[in-house]
Amino acid sequence: MSTWFLAALVSSCAALNAELLISNALVAPDGFSMNAIVVNGQTPGPVLTAQKGERFQVNVTNLLVDESMNKSTTVHWHGINQHGSAEMDGSPMVTQCPIASGRSFMYEFTPEDQSGTFWYHSHFQLQYCEGMRGALVIYDPEDPYLGMYDVDDESTIITLIDWYHVNAYDLALADTPASTLINGVGRYPSGPPLPLSVIHVVPGKRYRIRLMNMACRPNYVFTIDNHVFTVIEADSEYTTPLEVDSIQIMAGQRYSFILVADQPIDSYWIRAMPNYDTSFAGGLNSAILKYDGAPAIDPIPRNWTLTNPLSEENLHALVNPSAPGVAESGGADVSINLEAVWDGRMSYLINGYTYTSPPTPVLMQILNGKLDISELKPYGSVYTLPANKTIEVSIPGGQPEGPHPFHLHGHPFSVVRSSGSDVYNYVNPVRRDTTSNGRSGDNVTIRFRTDNPGPWFLHCHIDFHMEQGMAVIFAEDTTGAASTLNVTSTWKQLCSTNDPSSLTERTVEQHRRRHMNHRIRH
Repeated sequence: MSTWFLAALVSSCAALNAELLISNALVAPDGFSMNAIVVNGQTPGPVLTAQKGERFQVNVTNLLVDESMNKSTTVHWHGINQHGSAEMDGSPMVTQCPIASGRSFMYEFTPEDQSGTFWYHSHFQLQYCEGMRGALVIYDPEDPYLGMYDVDDESTIITLIDWYHVNAYDLALADTPASTLINGVGRYPSGPPLPLSVIHVVPGKRYRIRLMNMACRPNYVFTIDNHVFTVIEADSEYTTPLEVDSIQIMAGQRYSFILVADQPIDSYWIRAMPNYDTSFAGGLNSAILKYDGAPAIDPIPRNWTLTNPLSEENLHALVNPSAPGVAESGGADVSINLEAVWDGRMSYLINGYTYTSPPTPVLMQILNGKLDISELKPYGSVYTLPANKTIEVSIPGGQPEGPHPFHLHGHPFSVVRSSGSDVYNYVNPVRRDTTSNGRSGDNVTIRFRTDNPGPWFLHCHIDFHMEQGMAVIFAEDTTGAASTLNVTSTWKQLCSTNDPSSLTERTVEQHRRRHMNHRIRH
């Protein structure tokens, strides 16, 4: 994996400084050359690391020139709650205007009491599908599981990415990725046998593996031949230890698990089976776990029978495990049911409305005094939430191209009913920020507390579905947001350097391209 650490400045209050240069480049991570978006010259982008409590100061410079992948951009810090800093969330036309080509913007925030496994990516249209994404880890010197592993560094990060051989906006709805990239490397059918990513281990050592699904569409079933995993983290939240032999991981999700190098010295297949494919022939959807002393050759196939898959309902929060509110049905202050449907043509609707970006960021609308649901745009997609209340959200499953991984900005949430289960757990549910809404018959239910004023996205993290309107905004404590958030002049200037009408025209044209591709290929 390409590596690059944030540099720490030693001072009375530690800060972290980084420069991210966003540009276009020709890349070939699976051997097929494609125009892409790169971060500091690479995709995935450099690994960003910090210590718990350190302040982020990340200057993003937009050098994009390829209009087919959009020239404006933003960076979203996936999983960072942005408590008190909603304007730094990186959601275009929700918490900021995009950064125009040739411009820079400094993201400054302090993740309050957060540590664990995160990632960053463009949140502007389909850009992260074009390569603009990277891993982010915040290390905790007081990690309660420190005594259970020996190694936790960049060498133990595993990222899963779907890769396409055409521009993301030229994909038809049924198109599948050309390849799976594990730590930025992969193979495609009939393509060159490029060297695969290798995770090196020493016999007897214990490793904290940080697994991230940074894909635009697929979920994966992740396994390592002849090895079991002890899960200790879901989406940057500690869990009680849970032993499994396979992990289904949805787009946007992250897990940490402890891997013990306790097998005979050899190389073993790392496999990420996407939900559209079952082939590992020729190293497809694969990487290699190599013990020190093993020969540098591809592993042999093993008859490894999986019997203990991860089920989300078996995960439990380690710290303050109970869900907010009263531990019973109807025990929340506000209950919202979100019915998502596909219109059969080119859009998803939630409770009857397709999300479209407003002409003015929702946060700016709030700061300009528009505090009521009747005043906030986009109409029908904004839900105002009162301060310091327990919110319960239900998201039934069964939509086409599911299951759908729903991600909430600004908060982790307690999953009181998981997909595949009809049990409600208010005592010790898993707490995370991205969960599957499951299949037909599922009624996935989450709870969180409104203690973070600002407008927060809740959306499907299949990026194509997000672009097709599968999203809502929770405008949380609008009065508090208007009175407590102090945005900078440079934040305000972002809107003066973008032409909203041109962005809208670009979006309409790209929707037309996807719609035409859908019609032509089906």
